[in-house]
Amino acid sequence: MFRARRLLPRLAALSALPPPRARGYADPAAGPVPMAFTFASPTQVFYNGASVKQVDVPTLTGSFGILASHVPTLQVLKPGVVTVYAEDGTATKYFVSSGSVTVHADSTVQVLAEEAVTMDMLDLATAKSNLEKAISEVAAASDEAAKAEAQIKVEANEALVKALE
Repeated sequence: MFRARRLLPRLAALSALPPPRARGYADPAAGPVPMAFTFASPTQVFYNGASVKQVDVPTLTGSFGILASHVPTLQVLKPGVVTVYAEDGTATKYFVSSGSVTVHADSTVQVLAEEAVTMDMLDLATAKSNLEKAISEVAAASDEAAKAEAQIKVEANEALVKALE
């Protein structure tokens, strides 16, 4: 009985608190929050805090699109195409070899790529030739380390060929 009397005021205080707010996948945005987008590689900055409508990214867990107020996440990029949609709806495509994408709760998004180029800088015939060379490197690899390096080249070049076809 003594213990119940001591806990009663504490329970009353807890019941007066508002319920905890959890953000789920289907919660609407709190208003028109623009997405601040930064996209860079070691050699070039493509966007620096730019306001964009949507970004589509290829990750190891699958490709997905990012809009303003997206659920925060951190993902590893895989070789593939990053598509950036401007506010007017125009799309610009980039090929990335690897990297990371970070989505923050405040609608800031960073894509940091190991290598990135615009798609118009790439050539399908060269990509196919590089893929053939990488496949032959896998077959000729003398040890596991060389084979793993060649396999990474194969995967990157397969993604490149697929993006250009």
